[in-house]
Amino acid sequence: MTQTRFDVLTIGNAIVDIIAPVEPGFIEREGMQKGIMHLIETDRAEELYAKMPPDRQQISGGSAANTAAGVASLGGRAAFVGKVAADPLGDVFAADLTGIGVHYATTPLQDGALTARSMIFLSEDGERTMNTYLGACHQLTEADIHADEIGGAAITYMEGFLWDPVEAKKAFVKAAHYAHREERAAAFTLSDPFCVDRYRAEFLDLIRSKTVDYVFANIHELKSLYQTDDLGAAVREIARDAEVAAITMGADGAMAVFNGEVVSVPAFPVDKVVDATGAGDLFAAGFLLGMARGQTMDASLRTGCLAASEVISHIGARPQLDLEDLSRRHGLVG
Repeated sequence: MTQTRFDVLTIGNAIVDIIAPVEPGFIEREGMQKGIMHLIETDRAEELYAKMPPDRQQISGGSAANTAAGVASLGGRAAFVGKVAADPLGDVFAADLTGIGVHYATTPLQDGALTARSMIFLSEDGERTMNTYLGACHQLTEADIHADEIGGAAITYMEGFLWDPVEAKKAFVKAAHYAHREERAAAFTLSDPFCVDRYRAEFLDLIRSKTVDYVFANIHELKSLYQTDDLGAAVREIARDAEVAAITMGADGAMAVFNGEVVSVPAFPVDKVVDATGAGDLFAAGFLLGMARGQTMDASLRTGCLAASEVISHIGARPQLDLEDLSRRHGLVG
């Protein structure tokens, strides 16, 4: 087994989040439904991007990229694999992610789709209307998975949101193979109940075949996976199927299942939940880094809950506080 280069390497959709306020009437004039996420194609993506004001905020995003950013903020050695295009927004994504300390070296797509973007229009009342173009991020292939990167990571973590494209599925399986070849762990998040509904049989096969070792889910995703409304029954099922399962429970905290044992921790209190976006991504960052560094299940869960509590206290899916300092003040992740 080689020496680790990274604590956590994540694989997923490489999306630039573009956030801008708009004047009254803009949403209606553009034919959008306020407060809804719209999936759009290339022409519409370019049209809307051109209409965004110059003071727009552009941040590297996507679920797994947010997790990598959380690992870096916690003081961990983080890496990300995800596909952008060789275009200006691809440059924005790469510069932003590397600027916060995440290793990112995926070769950009030279021809075809543009860099994925989620254009978030903020109305005066604070409502967020999203237009998402997936573009190049769905062009990830096995050629983007490198044995030296995967084999050098203590844990490789992959997001269910990228399970749609056939070539990305092959890339995930190849990454798990490289991780296991070096006696590393492969982890997978179910991402969303809609993903589970589409790919339930495939997700269960990933888990039961031991292609992935760690499974991340919230209670809705877990119950959807086993098609039950009984959380206890779903927990018993995942305990039989997965080596480790980390389950988030919102205001009730989180639990981990390992060797038939269930460990639960409460949520860290917050004065007000401002924006729940990114809570699961940051929980995964804390839990994964704890596991990568040999922490106990209890400590790993608490680190995850602490990171999640910070990100839900403000708008946006990236931490605003130094999570390494925050975790040290709570006696976590060293």
